[in-house]
Amino acid sequence: MTVQWTRSTERFAPGRSLSRALVGGLLCATVLAAGWRPAAAFELFGIKLWNSASDKEDAEIVDPLRYAVTIEAPDADDDLKKKLEAASTLKADEDRPVSGSLGLLTKARSEREQLVAALYADARYEGVVTVAIQGRSIDDLPPDAEFKGAQPIPVTVTVQAGPRFTLGNIRLEGDAAGLAGPDFGLIAGGDAGSGAILKAEASIVRALKEEGRPLAKVTGREVVADHATSTLDVTLKVAAGPVAGYGDTVVQGTEAVDRDFTEYMTGLKRGRQYSPQEIDDARERLLGLEVFNSVTVKEAEALDAQGNIPIGVEVSERKFRYFGMGATASNTEGLGLEGYWGHRNLFGRAEKLRFDGSISGIGANTISKLNYNAGVMFEKPGVIGPASKFYSHLKTVYEHPDAYDRFSTKGDIGLSYELTKKQSVSAEFALDYSKITDSFGKHDYLIASVPLQYVYDNRDNRLNPTKGFRLLTYAEPSYDILNGATFVKLKGEGSVYQALDSAGKFVMAGRASLGSIVGVSEPQDVPADRRFYAGGGGSVRGYAYQGIGPKDAKGQPTGGLSFFETSVEMRVAVTDTIGIVPFVDAGTVSTKAFPDFSDVKVGAGVGLRYLTPFGPLRVDVAVPLNPGPGDPSYGIYAGIGQAF
Repeated sequence: MTVQWTRSTERFAPGRSLSRALVGGLLCATVLAAGWRPAAAFELFGIKLWNSASDKEDAEIVDPLRYAVTIEAPDADDDLKKKLEAASTLKADEDRPVSGSLGLLTKARSEREQLVAALYADARYEGVVTVAIQGRSIDDLPPDAEFKGAQPIPVTVTVQAGPRFTLGNIRLEGDAAGLAGPDFGLIAGGDAGSGAILKAEASIVRALKEEGRPLAKVTGREVVADHATSTLDVTLKVAAGPVAGYGDTVVQGTEAVDRDFTEYMTGLKRGRQYSPQEIDDARERLLGLEVFNSVTVKEAEALDAQGNIPIGVEVSERKFRYFGMGATASNTEGLGLEGYWGHRNLFGRAEKLRFDGSISGIGANTISKLNYNAGVMFEKPGVIGPASKFYSHLKTVYEHPDAYDRFSTKGDIGLSYELTKKQSVSAEFALDYSKITDSFGKHDYLIASVPLQYVYDNRDNRLNPTKGFRLLTYAEPSYDILNGATFVKLKGEGSVYQALDSAGKFVMAGRASLGSIVGVSEPQDVPADRRFYAGGGGSVRGYAYQGIGPKDAKGQPTGGLSFFETSVEMRVAVTDTIGIVPFVDAGTVSTKAFPDFSDVKVGAGVGLRYLTPFGPLRVDVAVPLNPGPGDPSYGIYAGIGQAF
């Protein structure tokens, strides 16, 4: 027996549509990958902050009828059973009543399509799904069937999964004839799931579009399932279309944001050859302006009179004014509080203005030794091209870490530029006046510096990466106008992330940093706040903030001219939102221009992570493994985001 499906006509087993289920299978896989869950009310300390849409829907249901569903899949493995339950709308909505008998019957009929799609996504093309209400198959029920009796009404879903199919013969026709199927995952004996086939189609179209062909598309699909051999033969016909440049870019949805500026920030210059990657980059760049809730960038369906492809951009604006508060906590560094207010679209071209202030050291220091800072930031994107950004800061700091007391006012102006999606550079000019008291006395400084930075970042997720790495190099030539000293601060940092399993539940993360100050011979020749220190929540956990390195006669840290730090973590996802993180940190600080590694301090511990849309909430507990005099016996740290 064979079952064939094409784009235009289909032959299929009763109750099943292969092409509809193929698409449905991909949608099902996409939803599962995104970790979709029904919306729910949110409560905090017993107070309901907002209701889900389902609460309102339940109250408005006419003739509510409750049901209880049982899914039976005797020949399915545990993985497939989980996929079937996740695809079941009856199961997902089991706590919500339907609208009468007709509502239950309608939901049961759509259930079969959803589960068949899930079977096809798992390459089960011989599967059969039967849905029964009160013991009767829905195929035998009249359209006006009434379900009476005690509620919840029993619903039984029986799934005979059948064998898993593999790919058989693969043929690429039309403008795809010169392409190799294995390059796109179409391999004889390989994955025949509907999602894998549609993914291959999308990859083939993408490959042709990367040649500058915006109208590339699949024009024919023929899939033949041979049930005798459990194989699936696939034939795809693809039309590439002509090479084209960009036409007009038309922006819709802007109100307060300047429309011409929005078009400019896409970076899609008329006449330049089309690139799907540039379309993706344009969307990300517009989202990066932080003035839009959503951005859609898409090609027209036909070329214009000049043979170019018009581009449509649709945006929706977000609220421009915002404010917020935050907190950090540590038994060695005390409590820190911060607040901020900002505007994302000051003059209509995504200019940012932000005021912020913070107090830290609460509980760890006396009132006179609390740390304060206040600042204002201004940013203007697109000053010398869409990939550029001008920025300026003015910040005042009054702080009292163990190593020194400092009052400082610093201003800077700078420019950053994205060389590529993964690479960025920045340069600025800064002027910093400070009064500092440390182990070497009281000093005034006026430092003029030119910080330079290069970053390479290919992590898959910047809030919670599972693969990739990030490299940073930093150089800051500085001149002390009041004291005549000249020095250069150098720093390099790298972090790497690698999931140990396909689901990303076990992620190994590592970090290493190295820094040096050259041009001077002694630490006291450099202002205390510019020396290197180690220890604390963002450094070597288990030790006090700035507690690692050279100390004076009173046991207070003095800072050094070089440092080295490294950390290793194993990030383990216990559930979708909860994780545990065992870790080891190590670091050293030296008075020489290069670390001598004679006194490396090591800390180890375990952390708890709670994943949120704005990053993981983090609590770490660590102990020093080779503590010195005055070092704490343990450290507790809390904050937002991974340690690195």
